[in-house]
Amino acid sequence: MSQTTEYHEELKKVQDKDFTHNWVSSSAFLFYLQVACIVAFVLGGCYMLYTKNYKKNKVDAPVQESSMYTPKYK
Repeated sequence: MSQTTEYHEELKKVQDKDFTHNWVSSSAFLFYLQVACIVAFVLGGCYMLYTKNYKKNKVDAPVQESSMYTPKYK
């Protein structure tokens, strides 16, 4: 009888530490994991936009003089 109670106590200890049996700690872990992933994606997107901005890849395209900020008319 003592072996079964010891077994159940050990099983309870293992289940308390187990990720799948303790939904309170697992849900908190998953929440913070989601927050970390979202922050990583946002920061990665911002970094990509910062490094691939249009100032570095500026192309001088021909523009009609009548459509400029200060238009020149004939």
